Amino acid sequence: MGCFHSKVARESRGHEDPVKLSSETALWLVLSLFPVSVSEVEALFELFKSISSSVVDDGLINKEEFQLALFKNPKKENLFANRIFDMFDVKRKGVIDFGDFVRSLNVFHPNASLEDKIDFTFRLYDMDCTGFIERQEVKQMLIALLCESEMKLADETIEIILDKTFEDADVNQDGKIDKLEWSDFVNKNPSLLKIMTLPYLRDITTTFPSFVFNSEVDEIAT
Repeated sequence: MGCFHSKVARESRGHEDPVKLSSETALWLVLSLFPVSVSEVEALFELFKSISSSVVDDGLINKEEFQLALFKNPKKENLFANRIFDMFDVKRKGVIDFGDFVRSLNVFHPNASLEDKIDFTFRLYDMDCTGFIERQEVKQMLIALLCESEMKLADETIEIILDKTFEDADVNQDGKIDKLEWSDFVNKNPSLLKIMTLPYLRDITTTFPSFVFNSEVDEIAT
């Protein structure tokens, strides 16, 4: 172990780009940041390598590779995919490195806290970063989810869903949903968090999964 820590110190001292460090060093760096086992991180690293080399083998996940992992189609771009990618792209560099990947994927673990999942979904819908979820933002995301699932709803039906959502969630009826209102709404409608849990993460060491978000668009509002 001593030799391994010395290797990390040598590689880190030069301020190299983390994606250029050895895989052993990358694993150690993530272990130092997240309370997960070595076997879990190694499994996540294998998943990361598989995704990051699917289009360009550069040790980073670009948007095309992310969409390929999500939809099995690198060209199927939509708002939902873009929003998830942007939230994984913590450093705002247009790519996702291994640290960003593990840090962001952690919130999708079945054991992640409800508070973290609620916070993530709030930021997912708050596309303009105003601190509120507005009707147009919900409409855009709903349409994107419908498109991703190849479902079609009449405009009138979409408006009825939006009316019901804001009737139930917008308690003070100011036309927008704040974080507390969103938390209360989600707690009353837990199905809204289905997209926030990837069950395979609990068994990541024994199962090598496909990285796919299964969106339950029919339960976007209840």
